[in-house]
Amino acid sequence: MFFIHTSDIHLGKTYRNSRGEAERYADFFTCLSGIVREAAVDKVDAVVIGGDLFHVGQILPRTFAKTIETLQPLKDAGIPCIAIEGNHDWIHRRDSISWMEALSQMGYIKLLRPSRTEEGGYRFDPFDEETGMGGHIEIGDVNIYGLGYIGAQAGSHVERICEAVTTENNLLLFHVGIWSYSPVEIGNMKLEEALPLAEKFGYVALGHGHKPYVIKTPEGNPYAYNPGSPERVNFGEEKYDKGYYFVTYENGKFIPEFRNTSPRPMFVETIELEGAENADQALDMFREQVVTQVDSSGDARQPLLELKLVGRVGFHPFELGRERLKMTLEEIIDPLHVEIKNHLSLVSSAGESETSKKSLEEIEQEVLHELIKSSSDYQGREEELIRLSISLKKAVQRGNVDGDELLALLDAKGN
Repeated sequence: MFFIHTSDIHLGKTYRNSRGEAERYADFFTCLSGIVREAAVDKVDAVVIGGDLFHVGQILPRTFAKTIETLQPLKDAGIPCIAIEGNHDWIHRRDSISWMEALSQMGYIKLLRPSRTEEGGYRFDPFDEETGMGGHIEIGDVNIYGLGYIGAQAGSHVERICEAVTTENNLLLFHVGIWSYSPVEIGNMKLEEALPLAEKFGYVALGHGHKPYVIKTPEGNPYAYNPGSPERVNFGEEKYDKGYYFVTYENGKFIPEFRNTSPRPMFVETIELEGAENADQALDMFREQVVTQVDSSGDARQPLLELKLVGRVGFHPFELGRERLKMTLEEIIDPLHVEIKNHLSLVSSAGESETSKKSLEEIEQEVLHELIKSSSDYQGREEELIRLSISLKKAVQRGNVDGDELLALLDAKGN
């Protein structure tokens, strides 16, 4: 028996109001289409999805229609697609049918969801083709059980899950992360809490965290696998391997092989602008570092960028606006989407101990000097504009000038 184990597809994910919105939206469907195509070529017996097929529970109708189109080749080939719900798939209004339930009732997936007993235990009823519901399905010699996202208390449910399973050659689909392996902060359980699953299931198909990892028993025997997300979903995933597991079941053993996918290039870089005296100089430094650090020449697709600007500069950081930076980026690498984090700070010429010894007038002049110098347009005219500012202040304080006289003062000293 052969099957594909994938998870965290996140269909519907995009960057709203970004010029790359449509293309980014298509990335996740393109990724799933590639997995579906491989499944058909390899003639697998099943595709299993460990949760988060969708990015949000309340998806757009076009996302649902595109999902059907993407999964259609599996249905046409008679390859069952067995799925569970992740935390992103849940629809919180339980009086409404979820999109996952609709897909199951229409025959595009087989949604596994266990029932609960009055005592709080689990009951994995056989999957019902007519209702599209159930907790257990048998494919070939393998018994597949499904349990979606149950939150931070997942570890305390393991014993009850194992007690509900009485078959052999078992596989469990479970949308949960394992602490110290999973990069997410919620919905994880401890390694020791997961260990009893190794005695009941030959293969635990995990989801939730977007970084691939393998869990082993203390004796070194692998039993739980998280393929991560096949596409890069969030910034921070740029260094993760991306792919899915192609699993062979033979002679009572599960033999997984990690196969890489081709996600869109993503870069997260720190741009050091320390010492830049004005915005033009900072922009030159910015351009030079981006060209050096962001190399997407090996991929024809436009990259995704997250840039963090750091350093102390001699101008107001707001002068280096996002639109100005984005225009520069479009000229050199043309990213599909960019997020800029401006952590620049303004250099102050006066220390705190020196300031405490100065007169109010001296402090006033230094503050004006810093404010005026922080604008690239006014650099070199600081003394002249300080005198003008103080003259205007004194004229207003005297209270014996009107607006025309103030304008005349500006005309006389500002040109």
